[in-house]
Amino acid sequence: MTPSTDTSGGGPVRQGAQGSAETGTPWAAAGAAAPGGPVASGGPVGPGGPVGSAEQARMPRQAGAVRGEHTHSEPPAPVAPRVRPVVQRASVRGQILDALRAALVAGDLRPGEVYSAPVLGERFGVSATPVREAMQQLALEGAVEVVPNRGFRVVERGVRELAELAEIRALIEVPVMLRLARTVPAERWAELRPLAEATVRAASSGCRATYAESDRGFHRAVLSLSGNVQLVRIAEDLHRRAQWPLVGGGRGPRGRAELLADAHEHTALLDALVARDLDVVRALVGEHFAGAAAAG
Repeated sequence: MTPSTDTSGGGPVRQGAQGSAETGTPWAAAGAAAPGGPVASGGPVGPGGPVGSAEQARMPRQAGAVRGEHTHSEPPAPVAPRVRPVVQRASVRGQILDALRAALVAGDLRPGEVYSAPVLGERFGVSATPVREAMQQLALEGAVEVVPNRGFRVVERGVRELAELAEIRALIEVPVMLRLARTVPAERWAELRPLAEATVRAASSGCRATYAESDRGFHRAVLSLSGNVQLVRIAEDLHRRAQWPLVGGGRGPRGRAELLADAHEHTALLDALVARDLDVVRALVGEHFAGAAAAG
């Protein structure tokens, strides 16, 4: 049988056994000739003529599969995913964001002052881009506000705002802790003991930024026992806002003694939670928030 010519300009085609035309392009693309001769419309054709039985019909497909040929009944071979290079930009931005948060809590970024991304970038040894992105995140959190063509101004907060934050935190966390005190077994509370002790060590350093991070870690771990992810997220955002310095410094920066007193309330709270003493839990949490609001 000889190939016929397609007058439409599509190239030579291979005439099938029943008069149908089938292009030879897939085989050419695969780099091999069609095995066993042309394929008839009634089924595969073997060396001795058309194959009739189902078992014989499977033989050419299996043979073709051995030779790496693709049939319509077989899915294409999976393609290995391309390995993407590790992007470091987000990591740099995250590190700068953590550094800016620490500087904010420590009072290095003073309320009312305007800071430009290029100047801060020089301080941290990075370009202005990750600093600008980090400051935009702080703007979303309410820590700074954008000043067009100048940079970012640290928000000025007063004692009233801090008291309002403490009230909201108490409304959220006190009921949750009371519920947890009734339901969480003592051994689970014991697992949080190292975090409470870590706050004491952080307070001993006298560094407000170090203590602030440890303080949030303890409260986050306690509230996480509720299983409510959204509650934990909202409570931590309120906690972070409550740690920002007041305009003019409030009563002045919290010293080592005040930080230690605050930290020891964590260990006392754990003792009350283990004992399921609800009255002490309620009093300690309320005093904890009130003390933080008064200290500023």
